[in-house]
This record gives sequence, C-alpha cells and structure tokens, in this order.
Amino acid sequence: MQREIMTVSQVAEYLQLSEMTTYKLVQKGTIPAFKIGSHWRVKKDDLHDCIDRLKNGERL
Repeated sequence: MQREIMTVSQVAEYLQLSEMTTYKLVQKGTIPAFKIGSHWRVKKDDLHDCIDRLKNGERL
C-alpha cells in the first residue's frame, strides 16, 4: 500500500536530503506541508506537484 501522507523523515529519504534541510524547506513553505499537533506532514500529491513546478523552472 502506497502512503498518501508522508512524514518529514520519509520526504527527506524520498528526496535524498537531510532531515534538517527538509524541515527548513517545510517551515519556509518551499515544500507544501501541514501540521498535526507538533508534527509536520506532507501530502504525496502536493510533493509531486512541487517537484513538477521545480522541473519546469518555477522558483518556489
């Protein structure tokens, strides 16, 4: 089963970035995310949309 919601740790692994860098990108809003309590979560579709925009040269 493929997860639709990812943790920051999972996003970091997926993008091959450090967790610290991923947290910074999430907190800045570069990677679209939302908080549940004190935990950040990223919707996989939103992450793919973000990647597509970057591939097309858009600056986030």
